[in-house]
Amino acid sequence: MQEEIARSAIDTFISAFNASDDSYVTALLSQALTSDVVFWGPLGRSEGIAAVERFVLDIRRHPAGTGTMVRCSAVDMPDEWARYQWVFTTPDGGPRLTGTDVVHLRRSLIDQVIVFAGEIEPSAS
Repeated sequence: MQEEIARSAIDTFISAFNASDDSYVTALLSQALTSDVVFWGPLGRSEGIAAVERFVLDIRRHPAGTGTMVRCSAVDMPDEWARYQWVFTTPDGGPRLTGTDVVHLRRSLIDQVIVFAGEIEPSAS
């Protein structure tokens, strides 16, 4: 049951990247995130839905064109933390980015997002 709640919040969060129009992004994020969400992204730490919205809109305006964000793994959830893998693909074979997000849930909403973009290289040993 807990994983279904997490999966729903995560998939709603991801759907904001794929909204048919920028005007839907805030509503989708508000359905998935707490108002005081802490977002650890590629550019550092930020707080609030407006900060996450800026990040999502920046991704939506990728120079290679509007891309598609999808969850490409199951949701793994030990207790109130969850992780999942994602892939972002731009049109016409443009840049592709993969990563893993770790999220914390509070009352069925995501209150922390930690974005790990890219693959982790194997150790040199």
